[in-house]
Amino acid sequence: MKLIAAYLLAQLGGNATPSAKDIKKILSSVGIEADAERLKTLLSELEGKDINEIIAEGSSKLASVPSGGAAAGGSAPAAAGGSAAAPAKEEEKKADEEDEDDDDMGFGLFD
Repeated sequence: MKLIAAYLLAQLGGNATPSAKDIKKILSSVGIEADAERLKTLLSELEGKDINEIIAEGSSKLASVPSGGAAAGGSAPAAAGGSAAAPAKEEEKKADEEDEDDDDMGFGLFD
């Protein structure tokens, strides 16, 4: 992501085709060392392509990814009420028992 961000910053700065040197300069200005192999791969993948088209294509792919379904499913059992209260009481009992065990801080061996 750092390499892509630096590439995009270079383009926003007016450099239509940033070189590896340009990207390394941007990253080094904030104390980040660029991985040469990844940078080479990124530049070869982006060579001759319009970054705006790539972003638009990626955005359309992300739009088809489902999201938010797990949150709605997770809240349904909480609305049921009584069934969620019983496990909470059991957890409290376990927590109280663990607290009692922790109170002696391991010195119970000397009793």
